[in-house]
Amino acid sequence: MASSNIRSSGFSLAKGKELTGDDFYDVKTIGGITVGIVCDGVGGAQEGAEAAARVTNYLMNNFKIRPKVWSIEKSINTFIKSINSILYQESMVNYERTELITTLTIVVIEGNKLYGANVGDSRVYLLRDNVLNQLSLDHTMQEPGYENVLTQAIGIDKDVDPYYFENTILQDDKILLCSDGLYDIMNEKHLETDINLGAHALVKKASTLVENNLPDDTTAVIIEILQANELQSLIKQNLPIQESLKHGQTIDGYTLEKSLIHNHRTWLCSKKTKQYVVKFAPREAIDDKQILDLFVKEAWNAKRLKANFFPKAVVPKNRTQRYYVMQLIGGENLDSILDYKTLSIDDAVNLGKILLDMSQYLLKYDLVHGDIKPHNVMLEKNNEEIDFKIIDFGNVTEIFSTDTKAGTPSFLSPERFQNEAISESSEIFSIGVTLYLALTGKYPYGEIEPFQSPSFKEAKKPSVFNKNIPDWLDSVILRSIAIDKEHRYSHYSEMNYELKSPQNVKPFFPKDATLIERSPLAFYKGGFIIMIIINIILLILMDS
Repeated sequence: MASSNIRSSGFSLAKGKELTGDDFYDVKTIGGITVGIVCDGVGGAQEGAEAAARVTNYLMNNFKIRPKVWSIEKSINTFIKSINSILYQESMVNYERTELITTLTIVVIEGNKLYGANVGDSRVYLLRDNVLNQLSLDHTMQEPGYENVLTQAIGIDKDVDPYYFENTILQDDKILLCSDGLYDIMNEKHLETDINLGAHALVKKASTLVENNLPDDTTAVIIEILQANELQSLIKQNLPIQESLKHGQTIDGYTLEKSLIHNHRTWLCSKKTKQYVVKFAPREAIDDKQILDLFVKEAWNAKRLKANFFPKAVVPKNRTQRYYVMQLIGGENLDSILDYKTLSIDDAVNLGKILLDMSQYLLKYDLVHGDIKPHNVMLEKNNEEIDFKIIDFGNVTEIFSTDTKAGTPSFLSPERFQNEAISESSEIFSIGVTLYLALTGKYPYGEIEPFQSPSFKEAKKPSVFNKNIPDWLDSVILRSIAIDKEHRYSHYSEMNYELKSPQNVKPFFPKDATLIERSPLAFYKGGFIIMIIINIILLILMDS
């Protein structure tokens, strides 16, 4: 299993010559968190293996449906106590004694935080800077000769008191979960050295140390932190949000010169001799954590998405407020340009390619822009050529999201109004509407107001309003804005290929187009043949 910043591995071997053991493990990434679990069924209980498997599956399944308002700590403790009660009561009913017994160790990683708990003597270690530290606490007797006697385990009593811990994790940290079968053979010095081998090699090495005759079931799960979760670090920063911002105000060396948006949260600023655009968190973020998280995610995306399509952006390390800084793009907004002229054919085709290349770039991160429209396109003259820059990271969201509010109504595909997931196809629709508007000055389906439930009727060819548009470009644009997504391009690469290969573009017709619209030549040929047949019939009738 791997996520963008985490890699994990797990392996288990049964003791001696046994084919199966009493240990059970799992590690998964679920909805933004990574959960790792190791359980060691207690050998003295007949049903230890079943208990280990059931506890692991119960905890993993409950984290999949965890109430969003619950903290990780509450979730861990609640789920552990719940499965303990279930196994204890089931043992009493079926066996009249405790039989479904297992040790447990669990870790949950969310952002840059590690949450964990254990019951029994399965352990959690953290390797940092080549030093191994045990994070868990063994629930065993301390008297000499009784070190392996458990004082707690899941299912052994009607109540359980897990040992709970939290830590901040850093890049290159390695977390090891293991049963006692591993650390009884390999001391901490060995584990410290060999954890880098991965779970499979680590367990196999333990087995070779006892001539492949393990005295106990042996399990290891290793979770490696490939990179720090910067997004969560940014969210947890304790930075104020100023309610009002004023012209002439200086914040961290940035002097506010001109408000660029009516809400006065995006400003043209100067620092020393250069000008920048600084975007501050919205006022609503002061009291609404969800809005704050969205802004932090916007700033993070602006910073990490480094490509020529976008203005450069940074999140200053020593800032004293919630904001991020962007490169000032000279030139004019496409929306403003369309007030007095349309784009040339060459410029529009170039814009389409750039919007598709930008969308393809975002797809590598499983993202979509979410609000493609002329207002979010800047034109900057570079000698005699026009450079297009795409702005506004506020609506960037995960592809296939179903709960996103991203987008502007006039540029949304019909299925987005039915709450379908945002996709390549729906983004292509927005690109198509943008090109249609850039070439004609008109919306293909009219301007749609917020909260309106639009009815879509077939759009006119863009060439109806701009005679310079060639037939092949008519077809590309009409296919990109097809009402039925089955007739639309499914992938950015398809539309991009046709924009770059006009000679390969096939004519596009609405599904209810008449024969004369689809093929005038075939229509007239058919009509001519029919007329000949009618004339022959008339001649025969006259002769008779």
